[in-house]
Amino acid sequence: MTRETTALAHSTAVRVSTDGRSQNGDRVLSAARTTADSTPVVRTGPTGITAATPLVIVTRNGRTAFYSDPSPATVRDLIDELEAGTVPTADADAVVEHDPETASLPAPERGPLSVGRRNVLGPCGWVAPLSPADWSFVSTQRTADVAAGAGLLGRGRGDAAADEPVADTWETASETDGDPVVVCNANDASDLPTGDDTLLSGAPMAVLDGIAAVAEYVDAGDAVVYVNESQTDVQADLREAIDAAADTLPVVPQLVAGPDEFRAGEPTAALEALEGADRIEPRLQPPSPAKRGLYGRPTVVHTPRTFAQVQQAVAEPGSVDADAADPGTRIVAVAGDVADSATVELRSSASLAAVREAVEMDGSFKMACVGGVLGGVTRSLDMAPTAQSLRAAGLGTNGVVELFDTGRCTVETVGKRARFASMENSGRCVPGREGTKQLAELLRDIYDGSFENDKIRELGRVMRQSSNCQTGAHAPRPVTTAIDEFEPEFRAHTDGHCPSGTCTEKL
Repeated sequence: MTRETTALAHSTAVRVSTDGRSQNGDRVLSAARTTADSTPVVRTGPTGITAATPLVIVTRNGRTAFYSDPSPATVRDLIDELEAGTVPTADADAVVEHDPETASLPAPERGPLSVGRRNVLGPCGWVAPLSPADWSFVSTQRTADVAAGAGLLGRGRGDAAADEPVADTWETASETDGDPVVVCNANDASDLPTGDDTLLSGAPMAVLDGIAAVAEYVDAGDAVVYVNESQTDVQADLREAIDAAADTLPVVPQLVAGPDEFRAGEPTAALEALEGADRIEPRLQPPSPAKRGLYGRPTVVHTPRTFAQVQQAVAEPGSVDADAADPGTRIVAVAGDVADSATVELRSSASLAAVREAVEMDGSFKMACVGGVLGGVTRSLDMAPTAQSLRAAGLGTNGVVELFDTGRCTVETVGKRARFASMENSGRCVPGREGTKQLAELLRDIYDGSFENDKIRELGRVMRQSSNCQTGAHAPRPVTTAIDEFEPEFRAHTDGHCPSGTCTEKL
């Protein structure tokens, strides 16, 4: 049996890419390790392409063959052929020639792994995620100066600088009296996948390195990684990664688990949870967390995606175009009516429509919800994945695209999201607490023959402009954007007809 914890030290190796929670992945890994006599067998994290999990990656001297979800018997045959001196290529999903010393997964020219870029996602599936030996830390030598100058924007709803320049937050925290603290907000209690999950499982060292680089920049001696209490596997892996890198990182974060509640992922609500508050709700702003955050200290709150972008910018300054409106790349999770979810990385000049190439839909495409559970509904993905383009289209920027087929009823889809908002809002402000209830009721009225379009839009305007929490401010977005795209479908329901035929029993 050959068991290795590092991948990059070997020109010949077998990598088994899995999310760590796959029984089939365990069987494949066990078969590989039992069969191998001299070949290192390394468990790597997920690539982001769920359909290919577990993915067996066979490499020898700059030539790599990919085999998605192979049987243990197939794995044994692959290793036998590799140890006989050749890379097995028969029936491979892809074969790639590459630099033997690459630290990033050599993406095939076709298939889901070819979609977009693999800059931040590059280590995912290729390096041993919990091994510092597979990682070149930048925070030990440099702070995040390069990232600050590059104009990077915060990414994700859990980021206190979402879609805003992170450097502004860092400068505020640095200039405010008190000892700064850095928080990595990885608690997104949603049923939807996120790029944060892929990074924490596939490249946790990148996130930890980015946290330390930012901490050094703002002169913070303390850092926290805040995760969802239900993600016990992620917690275990992160704890191991933190312990493994503790002797290397200039700032070692604490790991803290928070409530499995959607509202607990909002940046200031995360601070409430970290302080042990009985009731988790967002704080009134100003002041921002950068001025008064965790226990009153100036606090930088970013998501794992943001910290990974910072690390990439510091490690490879040339990979970030500081002149772009949205420098760096955008990591997008793809879900919905698809056979398997996927996580891809797109440059700012790409089209968001590229995400469809990473998944197989169950039926014909009808619409997408962009930006998470409270994102915007659209018929077209022909737009850049940048914060500016998505906001201009009335969509969300949380890095999630749900693809829905023609079997989906638009009214039912957005109605469920309105009900979700009415149950998950913090209850702190009237627009969020009462507005979400009124919105859900107005949608229910459609099934009774009443579609008050103007009233829905006016309610949405008030909620967007006056809600204290993200949930209240964003709750109208799925509804109003769906009406923009599918108003005839809403009116059809008032006449007792569901064009999709999926909610006829409610009419």
